[in-house]
Amino acid sequence: MFTPNCYEAQVRFSPAFQPHLPHSPARPPGFLRRPTMAQKPKVDPHVGRLGYLQALVTEFQETESQDAKEQVLANLANFAYDPSNYQYLRQLQVLDLFLDSLSEENETLVEFAIGGLCNLCSDRANKEHILQTGGVPLIINCLSSPNEETVLSAVTTIMYLSSPGSGSHPELTAMPVVQCMLRFSLSANARLRNLAQIFLEDFCSPGQLAEARSWRAHSALGIPLPRTEAPQQP
Repeated sequence: MFTPNCYEAQVRFSPAFQPHLPHSPARPPGFLRRPTMAQKPKVDPHVGRLGYLQALVTEFQETESQDAKEQVLANLANFAYDPSNYQYLRQLQVLDLFLDSLSEENETLVEFAIGGLCNLCSDRANKEHILQTGGVPLIINCLSSPNEETVLSAVTTIMYLSSPGSGSHPELTAMPVVQCMLRFSLSANARLRNLAQIFLEDFCSPGQLAEARSWRAHSALGIPLPRTEAPQQP
């Protein structure tokens, strides 16, 4: 079973960050601001929506420039916010492109990829594709990211994937994930804390919470903790 390394994650939070709360209309979950890049993707905006998206995908696959890849992936993630694009994005296998990008060493690519998945996974067909193609371990792995946007998008994505109608996917509420969310629920950062508390209240049973709490003693987040915590003295 995959275990998220949430014990060593040192998430950097900026005061201006807005949470990806699924219940808050103020900011769409996973919505990304396009980065300013020196080089724009070489696409023609007049070829139609499908043609434009196809050009973006081709640019991402062919370019060797990390800056260009970042800009293209950010653009695709923003297109993923509009439900009218879902059919085209599935046709062009953009969901798989996002999932593949979660394994990149480039943290910016991971941030935009999980943001795109967060935008897409409220749709039933997109959600089922992610669940059926083994995307859950990749998404859980993002809980260990040092990037604030990545962590919050990952938590929100897990919540969407856990929502009613998704079928039984116990890995979404496996003990390592619940333990990670318990630690996040103690965070000094209100945004992460609120998301984690929603997850624990809405998607975890009392039995799961009791078992997770019995595995370890709570400690305040905000201070990096070692992988193995020393036992408390009586």
